[in-house]
Amino acid sequence: MPATFTRITSAEELDSLIERSYKHPVVLFKHSNSCGISSDILHQLGEIDGNVNVIVIQENRDISNLAADRTGHRHQSPQAFVLRDGKPIYHATHYGIDPQEISKKLIN
Repeated sequence: MPATFTRITSAEELDSLIERSYKHPVVLFKHSNSCGISSDILHQLGEIDGNVNVIVIQENRDISNLAADRTGHRHQSPQAFVLRDGKPIYHATHYGIDPQEISKKLIN
């Protein structure tokens, strides 16, 4: 089943996503709509069986900065996280982002 993409556009949505990570792992992807690498990775993330939460940095830079603060990882894009219990259990950037590894973290 292909991924479902949900845009995160507010601090409240980001906080809710982090809160949900206490029940089950969640995927967060920081996407640049002007970057070819980011577009390629976004396409690859479509193979994940689950929800991918996306922050488009050009539209929500403040939320992207807040995500950097909440995860403890400085901003990069593209940048992917799997959060569990409010903390990153997976983090990668650019072509280091591996949809198969993300999928594994969602079932472990």
